[in-house]
Amino acid sequence: MQARFHAIWSEITPKLQKALLPYMGHGDFPAMLTAEQVESIKQSCHFDDHALALALLPLAAACAITPISHFRVGAIAQGESGNLYFGANMEFAGVPLQQTVHAEQSAIIHAWLRGEKKLVSITVNYSPCGHCRQFMNELNSGLQLAICLPERPRLTLADYLPEAFGPTDLAVTSLLLDDVDHGYQIDTNDNLVLAALDAANRSHAPYSRSHAGVALMDEQGRIYHGRYAENAAFNPSLPPLQAALILMNMSGGDYHAIQRATLVEGKKIEGKKIEGKIVEGKDNALSQWNATESTLMSLGCQQIERHFFVQK
Repeated sequence: MQARFHAIWSEITPKLQKALLPYMGHGDFPAMLTAEQVESIKQSCHFDDHALALALLPLAAACAITPISHFRVGAIAQGESGNLYFGANMEFAGVPLQQTVHAEQSAIIHAWLRGEKKLVSITVNYSPCGHCRQFMNELNSGLQLAICLPERPRLTLADYLPEAFGPTDLAVTSLLLDDVDHGYQIDTNDNLVLAALDAANRSHAPYSRSHAGVALMDEQGRIYHGRYAENAAFNPSLPPLQAALILMNMSGGDYHAIQRATLVEGKKIEGKKIEGKIVEGKDNALSQWNATESTLMSLGCQQIERHFFVQK
């Protein structure tokens, strides 16, 4: 079992401990449970979906990294597939607080990066802040997404975010967790760059069209990818580096062990010929480079690369 779960294992009932051990008793537990595993645990413990998600919250919160607040928040995202995905807040010492990841964001992005197509509920041990409510409004689940807290009635995002502003107000139809492929290409055989390119191709940036992806490699050569997730309200947007760090953390990795990192984003087309005339291309509306480089350097990574696809 991963060391981060040792301290809170006693908070889990013996019956649930027994049901979880086949999946969590090894070191490579991915902080998620498949639909089949979920059904097995529910039958063993006589839980429904809601009760199981609540019981798992201490384990999710144990994944939190909180050197600044020392306040652990855990979240469980339930996918339409039946899978459960852990999430936890993450803070990074030495960088601005704006780089912080909230637990709800962590669970949502974790599910997205694992291939989940739609979420049905988010269970969290503290009431979602306004930032997270707005972030959740970008999902293709819509305002019907169930929000569950301990000893609280089961409500929907519509209850937590009345008179919501979101993608539909900006005539955006491609929503977070929708399956997309932007089709960008880079001429390379480098697996790390290709992982970041694939992430950029699946990123969600309908407002700026500045698609971006990050890939991280640790000391064992394991690769963790992250996609940019934009938001209608702009500020709750999650950078691709944070998405990759979420996947790394949930997978049991240590971000201080990042050996190499790469960002892939768009670049303008210079001197493009249209109908016989040379036309200057346009730069991306924004770039992830400065924030990505400075945050990674604060985390101790020295080999940081930037690669471009041609922005259409």
